[in-house]
Amino acid sequence: MIALEGVERRYGERVALGGVSVSVADGQTLVVFGANGAGKTTLLRVLAGLLRPHAGTATVLGAALPAQAWKLRGRVGFLGHEPLLYRELTPRENLRFQARLHGVEEERVEAALEAVGMAARADDPVVELSRGMVQRVAAARAVLHDPPLLLLDEPWAGLDPAAVERLEPVIGRGSGKTRVVVTHDVAGGLEEADVALGLKRGRAEFAGAPPAQAEIRELYR
Repeated sequence: MIALEGVERRYGERVALGGVSVSVADGQTLVVFGANGAGKTTLLRVLAGLLRPHAGTATVLGAALPAQAWKLRGRVGFLGHEPLLYRELTPRENLRFQARLHGVEEERVEAALEAVGMAARADDPVVELSRGMVQRVAAARAVLHDPPLLLLDEPWAGLDPAAVERLEPVIGRGSGKTRVVVTHDVAGGLEEADVALGLKRGRAEFAGAPPAQAEIRELYR
């Protein structure tokens, strides 16, 4: 599903990703650890086809990046720091708009709202919702088109335990999808990881089988 070999990405002279190599099989979860500025979000944007790698090879869902990035359209679900929702619109209106973009039956909108526990607030403007509620609607948006790959940047941020449990079958391991999860939660991340990647100043300190917690915590020193 994902194969990176020596992937590099720079912003001017600054190296955001420096020779990152990792592979993820169908149905696996890759958890990415690292301090702020380590390159985690840049990695997600490369995987989504939103940023062009400057060196190395990257294949996602069989598409060679960047030349075949167009093949990823409609096949990736992205949940980042920004919810990518129109704040003046309601959750139902946002998801209906998303459904039209992807040619998805509108019946899926109602199912998605129910799945994330937002059916009762579906007609309130997003601007009036709490952060946790907005995150739930954003999760519904990310999976509405049933993508095989989920790219999740701190997906549980702002959620209470009940909401985390509610979203488990939507964006968690229970979804059965291939996932890339960025998190600072070392213990929680290890529980989810089939493959782990540790980034420090853009370079991989480890990539493969999840290491011990102590090794991961070194990334933050």
